[in-house]
Amino acid sequence: MNLSAVVTALRNAGCVFAEDEARLLTAAARTPGELATLVRRRCAGEPLEQVVGWAEFRGLRIALEPGVFVPRKRTEFLAERAAALARPGAVVVDLCCGSGAVGAAVAAAGPISLIAADIDPAAVRCARRNLPAGARVYEGDLFDALPTPLRHHVDVLVANVPYVPTGALSLLAPEARLHEPRIALDGGADGLDVLRRVAAGAPPWLAAGGHLLIETSEEQAPVAVEAFAAAGLRPQVATSDDTAVVIGGNVHLRQNR
Repeated sequence: MNLSAVVTALRNAGCVFAEDEARLLTAAARTPGELATLVRRRCAGEPLEQVVGWAEFRGLRIALEPGVFVPRKRTEFLAERAAALARPGAVVVDLCCGSGAVGAAVAAAGPISLIAADIDPAAVRCARRNLPAGARVYEGDLFDALPTPLRHHVDVLVANVPYVPTGALSLLAPEARLHEPRIALDGGADGLDVLRRVAAGAPPWLAAGGHLLIETSEEQAPVAVEAFAAAGLRPQVATSDDTAVVIGGNVHLRQNR
């Protein structure tokens, strides 16, 4: 297939940015047969990033494989806020790390000690490819995945938890609904089930003066703030467009150590 034929196929499949996607697919294919396969996958509705095998995130190329959650452009704001709090040498944990995009972006901003964890084995494989040498990546359910010696030593705990309400999953674009793991999308009845678990479990892991950062929607932010406060964290909210990052400062740990 030549470039023009790829563009035509993508347009017919409803791809809005057919020209841009055609160039990426052509660059990703090593043979004409491979290009035809990639085009078929994309025309069938698979996310472009999974088809070409990578996503761009804060200037980094994040490796992906089929079935792994695709890092969103809006989540760059979460990574930016986390990087701003991560002093040189800080211990940073990327919880619910997915492909490791947030952790990779924070590490690219300055020297840190990075730990990441996710419950999805495919995501863990991708994170191990994407994170810098020296980073440790664990598989497991939230804090159960982390090594015990980290308790009371985490300076920045960043978590891009699922926050789509269960009832709204059917409204997601087919690319996400059909090709990304439900566990990376479904946040429970109001979208905040996992956020509450992370907020409640975070304080024993945070160093004195450490911070928890979680992405959510602006509409969900007030309830998220309540969850942070109930956990003993001092919450504040930073917003960018329609995305909110709730930041909780740990102010009680020093007396518990």
